Amino acid sequence: MSGTYTGVPSVLAHELPRPVPTDELAACPVGNVFRRLGDKWSMLLVVMLGGRPHRYNELHRAIEGISQRMLTRTLRGLEADGLVRRDVHPTVPPSVEYSLTPLGRTLLEPLSALADWAVAHEPEMREARSRQADG
Repeated sequence: MSGTYTGVPSVLAHELPRPVPTDELAACPVGNVFRRLGDKWSMLLVVMLGGRPHRYNELHRAIEGISQRMLTRTLRGLEADGLVRRDVHPTVPPSVEYSLTPLGRTLLEPLSALADWAVAHEPEMREARSRQADG
């Protein structure tokens, strides 16, 4: 945090234009990160690779329900964003190992904070959903 931190959450520090222009929304770096990590598999892969590098087939076996096509697409997207590194080892047949890049590793702390928040507040959210369904 900077020396000018005033206790206002950074997402509230600046007023959003009203209405929010669609081009600004599409270009928002926060929205882009949430779109990347908000899919079904990306956050799980980041967490798994945060522990240690994994080979492709090891990841495929470890994630129930993910197709090879979706695993490949998700890993390519994370690689394109600079979060995951793909290393091909010159063996016969070639083996491929995936790991987090230094940039990807910086994501682990905020993901952990979000996960801690979700676990702490899950009962409240479950109760709110239950009230919504009942009313």
